[in-house]
Amino acid sequence: MPRIKINLPKTFNFSTQTNLRVSDINYSGHLGNDAVLSLIHEARLRFLEQYGYDEYNLAGVGLIMVDCAIIYKSEGFYGDLIEMQVAIDDFTKHSFDLFYRLKNIKTGKDLVHAKTRMVCFDYQARKIQLLPPIFRNIFEKEASER
Repeated sequence: MPRIKINLPKTFNFSTQTNLRVSDINYSGHLGNDAVLSLIHEARLRFLEQYGYDEYNLAGVGLIMVDCAIIYKSEGFYGDLIEMQVAIDDFTKHSFDLFYRLKNIKTGKDLVHAKTRMVCFDYQARKIQLLPPIFRNIFEKEASER
């Protein structure tokens, strides 16, 4: 079976920092695979907040993650200051991809490359919803300004 490949975009829409916590470290003494999903979730929430959204209200609809791919590039250790970058791409009428790069600020090494597919979802009706054009327009405008 071939390895998973994630083609990261050339530019990222958002960047934030955090230190690796003791709860992020596994019994081998480095960043645990379970903690990576939690870290990219935190990066996603911070990314959405900068636009005034969250996972329950993206311009009137919710979000649900339908897939996730993670590639581990190097080890992270307790206390490391990491940069978490987020980019958005591949819009459809119902969904989009978020790409993540977690990088050790001190060493400059990438720790993780990841991708999640996010689908617009109505949690009360339990149904997929259309992607709000206002949300997509934010990123098309940002891309045209670069």
